[in-house]
Amino acid sequence: MAENEPTAGPVVAVVDDDPDLRSSVAALLAENGFTPVPVADSAGFFAAAASQSIDLALIDLRLHGESGLALAIQIRERMGLPIVMLTGRGDDTDKIIGLETGADDFMMKPFNPRELLARIRAVLRRSGHSGVALPDRSQSQFLRFGRLRLDQTRRELIGPDGNEIPLTNAEYRLLEYFLRHPDRIIARTDLLRELGSDLSLYVDRTVDVLILRLRRKIEPVPSKPIHLQTRRGQGYIFVTSP
Repeated sequence: MAENEPTAGPVVAVVDDDPDLRSSVAALLAENGFTPVPVADSAGFFAAAASQSIDLALIDLRLHGESGLALAIQIRERMGLPIVMLTGRGDDTDKIIGLETGADDFMMKPFNPRELLARIRAVLRRSGHSGVALPDRSQSQFLRFGRLRLDQTRRELIGPDGNEIPLTNAEYRLLEYFLRHPDRIIARTDLLRELGSDLSLYVDRTVDVLILRLRRKIEPVPSKPIHLQTRRGQGYIFVTSP
């Protein structure tokens, strides 16, 4: 696509070495108001990015002959784009690394097409893309704790100064779940079911990463949490009014 051609919507690079999946995801995106750019590898991605503006990268973790995670890190460092990664069962180790290096969201294959679209839209909204309209905040429903508010309509965390505190999709879902079940101990397995994570060898580590990242964003002193507290051997409890 040439630079001067109009786009139908946000431009999403689909980086996957499976031609059938790449084609089906591209068709899904095109049918729902996005402009897909399907490519098979990192070389294809950077060639496409050199000739047009990319708004979001959708990347398979396991590309043929290279690491989708390494590509995601390059994109984050060089371009600062929002990233959604596609993972398969058994990819928990890479998922943990991806969470720690800043991937905005993960989808496990096989995925629900509607959920994939919702996740992409949410990530684009959080990144401030003008082509994805945000609902009017006056119509929002809020969950409150301490001096913070979680806007359930716009899927945003609002700080005391009224500005958004950016959350990844997984962080948002985890925080919303805690706020819907306040002041009670929640086991790790319950959190993993809510997040849709594969219950396998590395699941506890996945939760640890998310809890650590969430505390950095909501706690005055993350090392001494007053809201998101650990109950050793039992799970976690979220205290809304400490």
